[in-house]
Order: sequence, then structure tokens, then C-alpha cells
Amino acid sequence: QAQLAESGGGLVQPGGSLRLSCAGSGFTLEYNTIGWFRQAPGKEREVVACSSSRDSSTYYADSVKGRFTISRDNAKNTVYLQMNSLKPEDTAVSYCAADLAAMGISKFSDEYNYWGQGTQVPVSS
Repeated sequence: QAQLAESGGGLVQPGGSLRLSCAGSGFTLEYNTIGWFRQAPGKEREVVACSSSRDSSTYYADSVKGRFTISRDNAKNTVYLQMNSLKPEDTAVSYCAADLAAMGISKFSDEYNYWGQGTQVPVSS
């Protein structure tokens, strides 16, 4: 059974860093487009970053560009989201997701097939 599991969330102070992990089981992340999304309280889920399986292309939302980095470790079947210079407005539940049909960048949540359970990222002093 294909599953995704996020880890690495937790309380962090403004200006701090976290690295989220998205571990896959039952399928190979290397061959699929992987996205990181987040949902803040009272807001809709939004894409944060995406990694294409076809090439090394990546996508970042304007709000995180220059602060967040998505990367893959194919040997560990894991995708990471390094988050630096965190701000209170980054507070959200973060999710990773896999788009089995795409090879390029996918920005929309309804294009994704598998989702992790989410991990909390509260940014507060």
C-alpha cells in the first residue's frame, strides 16, 4: 500500500529553521512529482514547493522563495523541505503529496494522488 509520512515539524522561533521529511513506502518517490503544501488555520491549502520527477526543476511559492528548499534523497525514498528564516505567517500544518500522473511541476492539490498525514509547524516566540 502506497503511503507518505511527514516528520520534522515542531515549534520554532521566528528566524529559525526546520527540515521536514517526507518518507515514501509502497512506491518510489523518484519517479513521481512530489509537492509540499501547507494549510494555515482558517485558510485554504496552498502549494509551497514542488519537485519534478522528469528533471531537476523545482517550483516555489513567492512567499517562500529564497527561504525554502525542496530536495530528494532517492536512496532513502525521501523528499525534504528545508525551511529557513521562518516567520510567524509560516505557521501551518505541512503536507507532502505525490502526483502519480505528472512528471513535471504540479501546483494544484487536486492533481495529487497520495497525501501524508501532515505535520505541525508553529512559528512563535
